[in-house]
Amino acid sequence: MRVLIADDHPLLREGVAAVLESQPDIELVAQATNGREAVEAFLEHRPDVALVDLQMPEMNGIEAIDAIRAEVPDAVIVVLTTYKGDVTAMRALRAGAAGYLLKGEMRTELVETIRQVHAGGHRVQPEVASELAAHLRDDALSEREIQVLRSVAQGNSNKRVALELGVTEETVKAHMKRIVSKLGANDRTHAVTIAIKRGIIEI
Repeated sequence: MRVLIADDHPLLREGVAAVLESQPDIELVAQATNGREAVEAFLEHRPDVALVDLQMPEMNGIEAIDAIRAEVPDAVIVVLTTYKGDVTAMRALRAGAAGYLLKGEMRTELVETIRQVHAGGHRVQPEVASELAAHLRDDALSEREIQVLRSVAQGNSNKRVALELGVTEETVKAHMKRIVSKLGANDRTHAVTIAIKRGIIEI
């Protein structure tokens, strides 16, 4: 099995190389330090499995997965990440990732994950799967609600958010009320905390 690793942290790439070098049936054929390099390296080397970080410069992991699968629809990709949030995981899986592996579990889970997805399976770690299941029936935030929440997360008042988005302050208040309700939050600060944890917004 030929493997590509795309991550902007050298220590992580070294860690992956160290885990894989002891496996006689797995070879690390290419490394990339950002999303754009990941796409180029994938198209050049055509690995059996690509390990892709979500947060990378120039092009993030989701964009890289989209670009790779646009060229190679059956590409087998595993996301390596520190993010347990259900929304982040759902975005990755919808983009076509076959696996979702938390970096903290890499040493114990990486080889088995590579083998499983290479054989045509899918692998999502139990704690991430639990997050996905817990929010399966949730009422998703609209794009406008996400814009409002993102602005609030930057410390903006309702008045400032209204100016930014070209709406009235009353409209912003109405959006915030729905956001708090949908996320099961106590207040706007709690709503921001939940949204960051779940991967709905990033700061």
